[in-house]
Amino acid sequence: MSRLSAFFALLLVLSGLSLVSSQYRARQLFIDLDRAQVAARKLDVEWRTLQIDQTNYSKHSLIESAAERDLKMLRPSQRRIQYITLSDRASAPRDLAAPAKAAP
Repeated sequence: MSRLSAFFALLLVLSGLSLVSSQYRARQLFIDLDRAQVAARKLDVEWRTLQIDQTNYSKHSLIESAAERDLKMLRPSQRRIQYITLSDRASAPRDLAAPAKAAP
């Protein structure tokens, strides 16, 4: 009977160690999950900040003022602006749109 009791005691100890080990592993995984969620929140905030910055920096007035201030660029006068219109059928200049003719 003592062998059977020793066997069950050993099983009980092994079961307890297994339980402690699985609890420890579960806590470690929970801590890792929490850290990953914190990192995801930080990245989300950074992404939103970058989207706002992109929206602000792509405004025409900001680009125009930076071009005038930093690059010394000026808007051309109305007399120097040329508007080019394309017909509905032609989307490229005739030289590029027409196929090349073979030489006889």
